[in-house]
Amino acid sequence: MNLPHLAGSILLVGLSWLQCGAARHAVNGAASGASEVRSESSTGISTSVSLQRRSVKQRQSSGTAVVHKTAYFGLLNVGNPKQEFLVVFDTGSGNLVIPGDDCRSEACIAHRRFSQTDSDSASQVSCDGEFGSQDQKYDEVTITFGTGEIWGRCLQDQICIGTVCSRGSFIAATYESANPFKLFAFDGVLGLALINMSQGPDFNLMDRLGHSRTLRQPLFSVFLSDDDSSVSEVSFGEVKEERLASDLVWASVARDSGYWEVQMDDVTLDDHPQQLCIDCYAAVDTGTSELAGPSEVIAVLGDKLNVKEDCSNFHLLPKLGFIVAGHILNLQPRDYVDREGGRCSVALMPLDVPPPNGPLFVFGIPFLQRFYTVYDTDSRRIGFGVAKHSQKVSENLRERLISLHATKGKAGNRRKFQGHLRA
Repeated sequence: MNLPHLAGSILLVGLSWLQCGAARHAVNGAASGASEVRSESSTGISTSVSLQRRSVKQRQSSGTAVVHKTAYFGLLNVGNPKQEFLVVFDTGSGNLVIPGDDCRSEACIAHRRFSQTDSDSASQVSCDGEFGSQDQKYDEVTITFGTGEIWGRCLQDQICIGTVCSRGSFIAATYESANPFKLFAFDGVLGLALINMSQGPDFNLMDRLGHSRTLRQPLFSVFLSDDDSSVSEVSFGEVKEERLASDLVWASVARDSGYWEVQMDDVTLDDHPQQLCIDCYAAVDTGTSELAGPSEVIAVLGDKLNVKEDCSNFHLLPKLGFIVAGHILNLQPRDYVDREGGRCSVALMPLDVPPPNGPLFVFGIPFLQRFYTVYDTDSRRIGFGVAKHSQKVSENLRERLISLHATKGKAGNRRKFQGHLRA
């Protein structure tokens, strides 16, 4: 999503405004390998792309607290013959954006650039998805971020994710501001939001793959590891059962904003609802490095959590949960607290998204490292399951995903885990 939420060598994109000519559209614009799995029951295929993980430290404006920022990105190919790019697979944006070779800004020169003349299959299109003659004058788009700006023109070409290829439209940047784009470790962003977030149907990868029935299933899934012991990956066309430590809990997409957003009934501390955000919405965003929410709610949460700067109460801190689809999705203190040099601070970012899309919570990378997520484009729903990390065998995974169906016991009302934990 286009938030000013990563600094240093990494800054991701999301919640951006995109201009096309005089019209203004609300859109988002934030070692690799692939494996192919063919289904025996259909002609569709699935493919997975391994993701690199990069983390940086950013000192907050107070000068004392340090926040860790993380980004995940993998390989994508464009054109014929193929030209390779590192991109963020971003559920908070709807278009593919990569530098074009006619971009002469420092930020573009620091990255791989797409050469239209070197691709036999490239053609220029209008940024509203319309086609015309080669001598037609086409428009450009302007993507504005909190700390930078990109201009670009729109092209159509072959786009390949692992072993899955589709001809589609994308934005080739003709200008990128040095701050912050020159410092990116990746070249561009592949938007995986719903079609309302894209410039048009031809700009939306999953919509194209759905209509062509290329994939075994019309969905993709995301596993993000928090260290180097497991390979992070985005999988197209399948759910990786081996990445799950629980059954999936499904939640319908709540609105037609284009975000992968669900209704969130409240925030909990140690499984107790706090009446802080009744009937709120939360966007699930692989392109945001932090957990974010309305500033008023974040301020109250900060007071309730009362994290001591010297970390003296770290082991006494509660689980922080979010009620979605009749379940509490829990984070442990190490997921929402930054610890650095003996200092602790709450890693929750205030974010005030204006109506009609806001107010809005954002489930960013700290959340996605704990929950495996599945994005079903046909049924417009999101699946949440406890992520299976190889080094987390000693953790009580039953505390991660809690059903709101209460049962009576000797200890009074207790909430129990729904679904079967997996070995």
